[in-house]
Amino acid sequence: MSEITSIEPQVKDKERCNVYVDGRFYCGIKLEVAVKYHLKAGMQIEKSRLDEIQLETEKSQALDKAMTHLSATMKTKKQMRDFLYKKGYTEAVAGYVLERLEYYKFIDDNAYCRAYVNSVKGKGKRAMEIDLIKRGAEKDAIEQALAAVEEDADEAAALLEKYMRGKESDKQTLYKGFKYLLSKGYGYDTAKAALEKVGGDEDY
Repeated sequence: MSEITSIEPQVKDKERCNVYVDGRFYCGIKLEVAVKYHLKAGMQIEKSRLDEIQLETEKSQALDKAMTHLSATMKTKKQMRDFLYKKGYTEAVAGYVLERLEYYKFIDDNAYCRAYVNSVKGKGKRAMEIDLIKRGAEKDAIEQALAAVEEDADEAAALLEKYMRGKESDKQTLYKGFKYLLSKGYGYDTAKAALEKVGGDEDY
């Protein structure tokens, strides 16, 4: 059994309050819900009961907020889960919302990764992979999307030419340009082919 140690009105939304359990923030709920269920500081309660209360009273609102958040750009499943947790929803509510969003294909890590790799320019496969990992995309979705990507030596050469602009085309600068392409996530073979396209024939 846990204890509600504090219930405090939210700063940005006076109609909602933050519930603290055992001294730590646990969830956010409507003030009217707190009153309806007689929640108050000092009350002994199972965390699972708070999950049930929030799921019962706020799942529709949480889904609406998630849909609004999705309206701007696509999101990975992890990004949406983090958003819901940040809004003060419990794991039970977040799970309900994510299940609904996945069912209706509003979130789909496979589609997200495909859209990402098709839209990115000036980055190699490794850099794309790192970006998608940071965004929380599922491993299988990342691998499937990247499997369809063929690094473009012409694109890498154009990036190298931009990097070389105003610089001497000596061996040292070309080597720095080669490392620059590697830092952009291009594979060794692609970076070497790009180097050859701009006149560098050294072995690195």
